[in-house]
Amino acid sequence: MLQIYNSRTGQKEGLVPIRPGQVRMYVCGMTVYDLCHLGHARVMVVFDLVYRYLQARGYEVEYVRNITDIDDKIIDRANKRGESCSALTERFIAAMHEDADALDVLPPTREPRATAHMEEILAMIRVLVDKGHAYVAPNGDVYYAVASFDGYGRLSGKDPRELRARARVEVGEAKRDPLDFALWKASKPGEPTWDSPWGPGRPGWHIECSAMSTTCLGNHFDIHGGGADLQFPHHENEIAQSEGATGEPFVNCWMHNGFVRVNEEKMSKSLGNFFTVREILARYRPEEVRYFILSSHYRSPLNYDDEHLDNARGALTRFYTALRGLPEANPTSGEAFRARFHTAMDDDFNTPEALAVLFDLAREINRVRIGDEQSAAALGAELRALGKVLGILWDDPEIYLRGEEPSDAGLTDARIHALINRRIAARKAEDWSTADRIRDELQAASILLEDGAAGTTWRRG
Repeated sequence: MLQIYNSRTGQKEGLVPIRPGQVRMYVCGMTVYDLCHLGHARVMVVFDLVYRYLQARGYEVEYVRNITDIDDKIIDRANKRGESCSALTERFIAAMHEDADALDVLPPTREPRATAHMEEILAMIRVLVDKGHAYVAPNGDVYYAVASFDGYGRLSGKDPRELRARARVEVGEAKRDPLDFALWKASKPGEPTWDSPWGPGRPGWHIECSAMSTTCLGNHFDIHGGGADLQFPHHENEIAQSEGATGEPFVNCWMHNGFVRVNEEKMSKSLGNFFTVREILARYRPEEVRYFILSSHYRSPLNYDDEHLDNARGALTRFYTALRGLPEANPTSGEAFRARFHTAMDDDFNTPEALAVLFDLAREINRVRIGDEQSAAALGAELRALGKVLGILWDDPEIYLRGEEPSDAGLTDARIHALINRRIAARKAEDWSTADRIRDELQAASILLEDGAAGTTWRRG
């Protein structure tokens, strides 16, 4: 049975889906006011790995990763640049999708945006007010009353009494309790606003995720994920809001990936060690960056430095050297390696151990290929198949080993399908600019799409 570390209980627990055979997972996505940095890349790759492995294990997975397209940072950045919030967010959403595609991150099942779920956000706030979990302040803000929720602090292990003793109330806030947080913020000059029963304004950050997750997945679902920095207060507040509104358990298992460090220091703009995905991809290939992220267990700190990226390049070189020159075959002789791989991944997605299995498989390929090319080819197919579960080994060995950038014509079938799936998701969301961009990108690579009643098919031009 797949064991997953549950941040709320502090131990590994067997995955028992609420609906047999189906896993519903929500992950806090990007706040789109700037380019994605390495921390964002880790969240995308880690939960893409979880998504892929659950599917490989035969589960039907409904994976929702939201986009926060309205909050304080977005408003501040848009005002400083003299543009609308929607223009700013559209640009950075497109950039985020480009970075995700480069890292071979599959599109989630759904990618809701906060601004498209204002009706659900307002409905949840109304329920919280009616139930006595929230109140309208004299300044028009609506606050969640933390003292009304008995379980506050269980996820993060924080004592509300200690938090209250250290808390500060900012000037202009009208909270009854220092721990209370805003569900609705009254409108201010220069901000986008929506109508509400409490006057024009906009939602607080925390309520957005509660509304989007329960709308997409129901009141009670299997897995909620995100970075460790979101455990408190964001996820703690989500639990209070969601369970306060619905009266049901919110999430069975909470997953949090570890922090990113640079040369053993916490990544921070103030320290000058802050790297965007694009800055890293200017020096290393996307597959090398993805391998680097997977080389550490998702709950461990991830330390970025050139040595670790060079090690990732060396590891992939060993794999592609083993695959070089092998004819295509079916993975018919790697059962023992596959079993070990699944044992590692079933232990809370232990990617370092899973990668160790791939190294052993590569060694076995090199051992048998001189005298038995057919067996080597079958093992090579197994190496490819297991690599696919991790989202690596998509490239042509000759291209990778020559150190060339893959040409447009060198797009693998897997990457083409990923782009097509993202285009389908964009069309469903009526995000026509993203859908058109993906079509143009594929056409530039001589990949021709045909949309029909049976779906989208493709061929190489």
